[in-house]
Amino acid sequence: MSFYVALLLAEPIFLPNFEVENMKKVIIDCDPGIDDSLAIMLALNSPELEVIGITIVAGNSPAEMGFRNAKKVLNFLGRLDVPVYVGAERPRVREYVNALDTHGEDGLGESFLPDVPEQDIPEQSAVEFMSKALKGGDVSVIALGPLTNLAKLIDSDLDAFLSIERLVSMGGNFRSHGNCSPVAEYNYWEDPDSAKVVFDTLYDHHRMIEMVGLDVTRPIVLTPEILEDMKKKNPVVGDFVEKITKFYFKFHWEWEHIRGCVINDPLAVAHFITPDILSGIEAFTEVETGGISMGQTVVDSMGFYRKDSNACIYTQVDTAAFWDLFLPRILEIRR
Repeated sequence: MSFYVALLLAEPIFLPNFEVENMKKVIIDCDPGIDDSLAIMLALNSPELEVIGITIVAGNSPAEMGFRNAKKVLNFLGRLDVPVYVGAERPRVREYVNALDTHGEDGLGESFLPDVPEQDIPEQSAVEFMSKALKGGDVSVIALGPLTNLAKLIDSDLDAFLSIERLVSMGGNFRSHGNCSPVAEYNYWEDPDSAKVVFDTLYDHHRMIEMVGLDVTRPIVLTPEILEDMKKKNPVVGDFVEKITKFYFKFHWEWEHIRGCVINDPLAVAHFITPDILSGIEAFTEVETGGISMGQTVVDSMGFYRKDSNACIYTQVDTAAFWDLFLPRILEIRR
């Protein structure tokens, strides 16, 4: 158990407000989604990050539902100033398969939070926003869903894609088994063709993606004990987290016999802020687009192909360091 988790039942801890020099500008590309929502909460309560926009892709939930869910989270945080743009409504080639069986009928754990009024979908698309924002330089992307928007950006504006400062993707798996097939993680399984375009383009242009896959996200389990302690420490935030994760808890117990729920996406944000949380290898990596291995990330860890690396594949996670970062920042939220 981490130091911070052990202190959750102690006297209230309030973090001082402070400014961080050289805040990193980021775009969060996501498909909210329960764990996407927790990742947004972490990102917007981290002084190291300036979230200049949230882009939505069809994945866990349909794109329009993802837009509404992002707005619900932003409304809870009092951050409706953060713009949200809608992107791809279906994968590049295959038929769209949502994950509402995992995330609930409303994509937010069947919390059925009220929609934010007068929040129309912007005319500017997610890809158009990315194209303009990335050309300004010094902007990174934290991709928490399928890579469809990024593949579309490659199609329409390769220079903008190549301007991404850091590209962190929650997706894929190496040694771990899959979560929607024996070998594939959902985000890359959902749109393997777009993931392949992204990985291949990075290889062609000697760039790297940081793959935060199931190997490192599986140990990040929000347990009933942690949730109860969160509710005691900050009842408003704790109750909100409970509402959106209750369905997730049931799903993980039924399908994986996990007491709690795996929160994949916040780890990608935490790693972006504190890279030492994760460690791994650099390797040439391809994404399989068909057959029974569709969506599998084939990691050439032994260098059989003699090709340059296009991915940093994370294999080890410091779970205590994650919770020591995540919990104080989430519990600092005041509503």
